[in-house]
Amino acid sequence: MSTELLEIALEAAHKAGELLRTGRPADLGVAATKSSPIDVVTEMDIAAEKLITELIAKHRPQDGFLGEEGTESPGTSGVRWVVDPLDGTVNYLYGLPSWSVSIAAERDGETVVGVVAAPMRGETYRAVLGQGAFVNDTPARPRPVPEFSHALVGTGFSYLTDRRVTQAEVLRTLLPKVRDIRRGGSAAIDLCDVGCGRLDAYYERGLNPWDFAAGALFAREAGVRTGGRPGQAPSNELTVAAGPGLFEALQGLLEDLGAWHD
Repeated sequence: MSTELLEIALEAAHKAGELLRTGRPADLGVAATKSSPIDVVTEMDIAAEKLITELIAKHRPQDGFLGEEGTESPGTSGVRWVVDPLDGTVNYLYGLPSWSVSIAAERDGETVVGVVAAPMRGETYRAVLGQGAFVNDTPARPRPVPEFSHALVGTGFSYLTDRRVTQAEVLRTLLPKVRDIRRGGSAAIDLCDVGCGRLDAYYERGLNPWDFAAGALFAREAGVRTGGRPGQAPSNELTVAAGPGLFEALQGLLEDLGAWHD
């Protein structure tokens, strides 16, 4: 079954990515009014999710869905698709390349397939539970785990002002302790970047299942640890990804700093 789910996810992600790539107006980021570019991005988001869910439903009509743009149904097959049709909407709005389509398939509550398509990078990140992770057709490999002080760490920030204040305080303490911080703008890509060695670690507060489901599976299948607060899975409170040793150190520091708290 996993092979079938992967093939469907790849087809849906690539078609949605092409829709978003070719459908984006060239002047989207410099439109005259504040509302019009946001409205266009919302329309593209919804159109991409509709394309994905309709394509999947055509192949597997009994499956359930959880989508960022409001698609939600339980299904009857035990398989649920967790979909972010456009992860990195601000990047998309501004014409920056780091946006993606993220599709994961869960079977009985466990993520078994993850696909993250990044059309402007020319890359697709895919993973099947127990079968490894691949960037296009190349096996993904994380970097050797560095000392904490040499770690390049990715993160992201909330749109909520109060939460951003807390995140800035956490960052103020963390930044002097590591090599540097990166803010890419797409959680799905950030998680994949840890899995393929472009970041040493990643953390973020406020993610939803569609933000991390596919990327976290990719990272784990590449050999990276993922989690949330100590002893917990990735969640809205906290999502962390890093190699063994670095993961525990980063997770522990974030817990001490209250990174999970508003």
